[in-house]
Amino acid sequence: MMLRLRTPSSRLATSFVRPMSSDSKVIESTQKGHKDVTTNISAEHNKNVIWSDALLTKEERQTMLNAKNTGATLWVTGLSGSGKSTIAAALEKKLLEKGVNAYRLDGDNIRFGLNAGLGFSAEDREENLRRIGEVSALFNDAGIIAITSFISPYRASRDAARAIHDKRELKFYEVFAEVPLEVAESRDPKGLYKKARAGEIKNFTGISDPYEEPTKPDITLPTHQLSVEQSCDKLIEELTKDGIIKA
Repeated sequence: MMLRLRTPSSRLATSFVRPMSSDSKVIESTQKGHKDVTTNISAEHNKNVIWSDALLTKEERQTMLNAKNTGATLWVTGLSGSGKSTIAAALEKKLLEKGVNAYRLDGDNIRFGLNAGLGFSAEDREENLRRIGEVSALFNDAGIIAITSFISPYRASRDAARAIHDKRELKFYEVFAEVPLEVAESRDPKGLYKKARAGEIKNFTGISDPYEEPTKPDITLPTHQLSVEQSCDKLIEELTKDGIIKA
């Protein structure tokens, strides 16, 4: 018995691109703007990926928005239970009440979507923070104060996040939510320390995985000594002093 192989029909094999009809008229001026946004800056990982420039500067964007602030990133780092998320949420609210553009990027919230596929190995943590470094830089560039609350236990990953911002001349603050381990563990708002001590959670920062404290943080918040209100006030004072928030 002879088997006959079926080949794609000529109808399916043809291109899906619609040819230009003979009566179509090309208007040269319709897409001239691409020359204004296309640069000669190619990505290191792929030379065919070309940076598309904006048609206005960050300063012009702020003027058009009549903004009360410029962009900045507050990279809040610290142990689980150090108060990062609590302070970030409170600060976001206080800034918005003042008419200051702010948005909070929370470590757990990000893992619900953007970083849902990442675990807690050293490699996955690095990738998690690399992505957030890029996302917070986008918010920052748009004139928003990005408030990130991530344990970010390794100095190298925090330095890499700063480098992303420095390369684009974006303001970056490393904020250390400082707290003794025993205080953070006594708070244990999510019950994670208890599970980690019982061996139910692997690679848990402070217990089975290291936390490398910042050596020269831009701002330090000793959360075992400052209230949430005091911590927010200290951050707002620093942002105002540096001209991020317009007085």
